[in-house]
Amino acid sequence: MVFSGDVALFLTAVVSCLILLISFKHFWRKGNLPPGPTPLPILGNYIQLSKGDIVKSLLQLSKKYGEVFTVYLGSRPVIVVTGYKSVKEVYVDRGDDFLARGDLPSFDFLYKNYGVAFTSNIDRWKELRKFSLSTMRNFGMGKRNMENLIQEETLCLVTEFKKTKESLVDPREYISKASCNTIFVIMFGNRCDYEDSELLNLIYLMHAAFTIASSGWGQLYDMFPRFMRFIPGRHQKIFIYMKKLLQYVEKRVEMNKKTLDEHNPRDYIDAFLIKMEKTSNNPKSEFHLTNLVNTVLQIIFAGVETISTTLTYSLLLLMKYPDVLGVPRKTAKDITYRGYSIPMNTNVFPILSSVLKDPNCFLHPNEFNPKNFLDENGEFKKNDAFIPLAAGKRTCLGEGLSRMELFIFLITILQKFKLKPPIPPEDLNITPDISGLGNFPKPYTVAFIPQ
Repeated sequence: MVFSGDVALFLTAVVSCLILLISFKHFWRKGNLPPGPTPLPILGNYIQLSKGDIVKSLLQLSKKYGEVFTVYLGSRPVIVVTGYKSVKEVYVDRGDDFLARGDLPSFDFLYKNYGVAFTSNIDRWKELRKFSLSTMRNFGMGKRNMENLIQEETLCLVTEFKKTKESLVDPREYISKASCNTIFVIMFGNRCDYEDSELLNLIYLMHAAFTIASSGWGQLYDMFPRFMRFIPGRHQKIFIYMKKLLQYVEKRVEMNKKTLDEHNPRDYIDAFLIKMEKTSNNPKSEFHLTNLVNTVLQIIFAGVETISTTLTYSLLLLMKYPDVLGVPRKTAKDITYRGYSIPMNTNVFPILSSVLKDPNCFLHPNEFNPKNFLDENGEFKKNDAFIPLAAGKRTCLGEGLSRMELFIFLITILQKFKLKPPIPPEDLNITPDISGLGNFPKPYTVAFIPQ
């Protein structure tokens, strides 16, 4: 006689065996991929990557398996590429083979393959990128008047730092406002007061969403999206925050619609709305409301988080050393790469930090040391391995703007203030608090002393 408990146990065993069989078949049929750690069914290489710092884990694996290797995020194979020569091959030398955007489930769930930055549709990306570059240049990106606008915003930032009266503050809060206003001028046609509630809320939502997506919760969701979508946890807040951000952009678009003058576009949104009207008879046009809202948010998101995180980390490093003054890709077709057969739509992770610390390219790869960029005479020397914003055709849309902001903001701060940490410089901890999609420094405070 078979009891119900035995039946349940038997069925569980059968289902488990089927899942294991299907999973192994899934791994086996991938063919001639680069070597890598043996994946477990369903879990993939989660055990090897579950230490909270996925970048560090991948770099450790590269020591064993070489510059190009395969890991499984759940059942999803990912080709990891490290080192300057290998990453350059992906980004530049064979850029067309790796042109498609890789999967990022934590953001893809809401973007749904729309917008200029997170689409894997190459034709959509080409059309939106061409329009975005042209439009952003028309509204000042890379031009002298944009440099003047950044300088004016920097003066506002300096004024805010002076208001702190040398007390200890979190610098990110101030830097985010300045970087947000710079991109606002292009996208929305105006800047906001530093105490504007909508500006502060927008900055909070972007930073919170990006931080969680980079954390262990976000990494777990990206490995097992179908499962984690229904599991409670911090990763669920990503979708809440992103939805609020999209709603904010939708509201700004509606505001522009009501006052639109087709002969006098004021900002990026106006230009996109005019393009929508001109292409309204084309059912295949990429200029529609969904792409507008998603593209605007993606550009703002990238601009604000890139600048604020980089500058926040820069100030920490400069306090630590007072004596001194990267998104996945995907194969666009079946390709052969370094003797391996990689199917179309396979995710590829070029690890930029491995390039920026490549001992073949930098004299002091693991140090904050200006000599990495100086010749034997102490003069600046261009280093082709310095690609913090990636390279090739899908490089950052606002690279020129970002470089200009970083230079003007940082140099002005250093000219106007002495940075005073709350503890001795040698005790400052510069290891990342979170390392995933982005590297975030541990929270710290600094006093800005006018000089």
